[in-house]
Amino acid sequence: MNSKCLFGRLAAAALLLTTSVSVAQAQVRRAPYATAPARPVYSAPVRSAAATPGVQFGLRAGANVSDWSGDAVQSVMDLAGYVDGAVTKEMKPGFHAGLYATIPLGPGFAIEPGASYSEKGAKLVGTLPFEQFDFLNARVTATSRMAYIDVPVLLKGYLTPGLYLFGGPQASFLVSNKVRVEAGALGFKAFQTDFDVKNQFRAVDFAVVGGLGYQFDGGFGLSAGYDFGLSSLDKNNRFDAQNRVIKASVNYSF
Repeated sequence: MNSKCLFGRLAAAALLLTTSVSVAQAQVRRAPYATAPARPVYSAPVRSAAATPGVQFGLRAGANVSDWSGDAVQSVMDLAGYVDGAVTKEMKPGFHAGLYATIPLGPGFAIEPGASYSEKGAKLVGTLPFEQFDFLNARVTATSRMAYIDVPVLLKGYLTPGLYLFGGPQASFLVSNKVRVEAGALGFKAFQTDFDVKNQFRAVDFAVVGGLGYQFDGGFGLSAGYDFGLSSLDKNNRFDAQNRVIKASVNYSF
């Protein structure tokens, strides 16, 4: 009887020891997970390509092609028709260069004030209206060489990433205005003189500006626009003429 009891006690002890070892092994296997409880995963907010950037500054430069429009110029053209094309009007080339700031207003829109030096004016070319003198190719050219500081405030609206339309008002402050008269024949220049006529023109010219452009990711951009002058250029109201300017520009935004 004592042997049976001892055997039973030993069997119970062995079973208890086996169970304890199994539980300990299970706890050891679960330990790495128990010490690092699961935590919710949060992803950082991703900035989309359409997110509004900050204020950008830039440089802009390019070519101008300018002219005058108005009663005075039209009268000259009427006279040119009467004398069989003795006087013709040509576009005057020039350039512009300056600074700007692009201020975001929200997704797809920005306001862009700026300031630039801009050459404008008009050019009239006269020839002798007599066929017997055509071989001389005699020409008289009068060119209004106007220089302004343009200060536009433009609203930009993006049609697609990079492609935008722009428009807005512009005030232009007259820096100088000289008329250059040249005469020549057979390809040779025989006469040239400049007249300073700044005091005969308005100091400030107002216009509306519009156009389109494309801004590349690297900072470079291209644009083309048109300045439609609203003010009569003659401050004494002797004639009516307004500036008309086509601009093609290259820009870089920082």
